[in-house]
Amino acid sequence: MQQPDQTPVQEQSATAIDTQSSTSAASPAGVPATGDAGLSARQVQVRSALQGAGMLPVLVILALGFHFLGGHRFLSVQNLSIVAQQAAINTVLAAGMTFVILTGGIDLSVGSILAASAMGALIASLLHGAGMLAIPVCLLIGLGIGALNGLLIAYGKLPPFIVTLGSLTAVRGLARLMGADNTVFNPSLPYAWIGNDGVTILPGIAIPWLAIIAIVIILASWFVLKRTVLGMRIYAVGGNAAAARLSGINVPLILLFVYSLSGLLAGLGGVMSSARLYAANGLQLGQSYELDAIAAVILGGTSFVGGVGSIWGTLIGALIIAVLTNGLILVGVSDIWQFIVKGLVIIGAVALDRFRQQGGART
Repeated sequence: MQQPDQTPVQEQSATAIDTQSSTSAASPAGVPATGDAGLSARQVQVRSALQGAGMLPVLVILALGFHFLGGHRFLSVQNLSIVAQQAAINTVLAAGMTFVILTGGIDLSVGSILAASAMGALIASLLHGAGMLAIPVCLLIGLGIGALNGLLIAYGKLPPFIVTLGSLTAVRGLARLMGADNTVFNPSLPYAWIGNDGVTILPGIAIPWLAIIAIVIILASWFVLKRTVLGMRIYAVGGNAAAARLSGINVPLILLFVYSLSGLLAGLGGVMSSARLYAANGLQLGQSYELDAIAAVILGGTSFVGGVGSIWGTLIGALIIAVLTNGLILVGVSDIWQFIVKGLVIIGAVALDRFRQQGGART
């Protein structure tokens, strides 16, 4: 019986497999077809260990440095609890940002979404008999704005930078409008325990609920990215969207998912922020949070061009940002210089990303 002709996609797949096979055959057994072939086994192990460690050594050095410069206060139990609380919200935002950047996109609106969501939560908490509706209201606002960003990017074919830059401004205005440009305050906030309580594990030692939420988000993100088909497709879209489309992946749906998730996690950040402060302000809350989230993701090793990255690296990046913020305060650095140092860290993170890409191209 005569076999049917291959489709163009099948022919491309077969060609790619043949090319890969010929490349593998051309390399000696046991020797990688990269620049590692010229290195000794020990050098390869050291290089792999350094790549695996990522920015963890930087985090350790910063923590020890601030501990000694800050009068041995940085590594105290009380201060580490404060650092965990400071890192928690940025970790949640950066987790959503990781999904977006893995697809080669960017979301500049997360800080504004956080503010609008928090304003919605505070307003809902003041309604008689509907205080606990504040949390779902907050999450739905974040999810809705994120989904709108995703629709414009995935199906409207608009650039992510332009869409989310516009959202940054428009949603910030919405947040101010929701509170009539005033701070909304609720001293009896029903979910304030999220931002101010913790789980006691030893006498005098408690893990803040904010940190627990951040850890749960990181674990869930790791599972999605590394243990599900959806995660594989997110990496594929970031690596080569055209190839992903040819392989049958619904690229617009993946983009809609990641921007919706980013918005949802920004809404969760709104819950966490309002719970910690008992208040929300549409003008000030969430200002520059998107920059901290982006810096955390890039410091953690996720490439700006997409397709490469790790959620654990994002966690390390968020901790570095929190350690910098807390440590600079402990050593008495002024607020002005804190902004300068953070800006230099972001520039350094992008430079590090470019260096990693160039290094990968050489090998």
